[in-house]
Amino acid sequence: MIALTAKWLCTPLERVEHAVVLLDGPNIARVGPRTNIAIPAGDRVVDFGDATLVPGFIDIHVHGGAGHDVMQNNATGLAAFEQLQAKHGVTSYFPTTVTAPLDATLAALDRLASEIESADARPTGRARPLGIHLEGPFLSHARRGVHPPANLLSPTISLFDRLWQAARGQIRIMTIAPELPGALEVIAEATRRGVCVSFGHSDADLTATEKAIAAGAHHATHTFNAMRPLNHRDPGIIAAVLTDPRGSADIIADGIHLDPAIVKLFLKAKGADGAVLITDATAATGMPDGRYRLGDFDVDVKDGKCTADGKLAGSVLTMDRAVQNVMRMAGWEMQDAVRLASLNPANVTRLPNYGRIEPGSRADIVVLNSSGKVIQTIAGGAG
Repeated sequence: MIALTAKWLCTPLERVEHAVVLLDGPNIARVGPRTNIAIPAGDRVVDFGDATLVPGFIDIHVHGGAGHDVMQNNATGLAAFEQLQAKHGVTSYFPTTVTAPLDATLAALDRLASEIESADARPTGRARPLGIHLEGPFLSHARRGVHPPANLLSPTISLFDRLWQAARGQIRIMTIAPELPGALEVIAEATRRGVCVSFGHSDADLTATEKAIAAGAHHATHTFNAMRPLNHRDPGIIAAVLTDPRGSADIIADGIHLDPAIVKLFLKAKGADGAVLITDATAATGMPDGRYRLGDFDVDVKDGKCTADGKLAGSVLTMDRAVQNVMRMAGWEMQDAVRLASLNPANVTRLPNYGRIEPGSRADIVVLNSSGKVIQTIAGGAG
């Protein structure tokens, strides 16, 4: 076994001083303060000094990085992307599609399902795909953002089943506009199959949103962005997202998609239980300014902003920076900020053995310095 020691550990629900974490292969065996845990003779001890051990980050909405888009068929690019993810503390992720011609989407789902099914054979030092996030084609034309309008489709159970079969049941998250005709039936069926149904790219009013919640939707995609704006006489979808305690919601905390004051407002509304951080990162992440692919179209990146035809098109945010931004923008302690990138996304996607440091959980651990910078990433006990 391997023994990790550090001054601090965030489980993230508890903060432990002078911590020991015993790893047994890809899983965590024991956790606690050094006064309570004897390190077995012969164990290799790795001491991280004054650093903090936190659970590996989970990105439930990411399109790519290191020049690679997850809808592309490129094994070398995928490896570079997953290595970049791990460098920034992400040990697990949900490759996210973007609206494209149906045949292209079906082919991408098939490839991504194969990557997920072969994840156990991956080399060390890479993030691990756990399921697919289907963003599109069931989105609102009024709030489509950069999703190509010609490829948006009306939600039907038969079409959802085609997507499901292509992905061999690996769809774990689906973003949908709940006001579309047929959406409620698809939401109910997807929920029945264990999918986390998320509101997004939506012009829904409050009534339509509440009906979708009753049908099983319980999350919101990049809150405020590509949504009907909050209005004091027409509160719409955002009012439901911010006030319904049954649901969770995510944001892109890059300082571009949301003003810091809105980040603080969102975090006050959803709290440490209901808020989730995502990156919505594109192939441009970790790359110099230039032109990159997002699904079936090009995006341009300059000075940290990713656009297509003048509209925001994903981001170049990394998850470690998102955690640091929450600490800076909202004044949150590291323990709570880390929770938004680990335990909460694991709970949203119903992954009981991820996003936490406790016996039996997967040994996905990130070592951070006092400002939240990644020192080392350990994925499945290796790093």
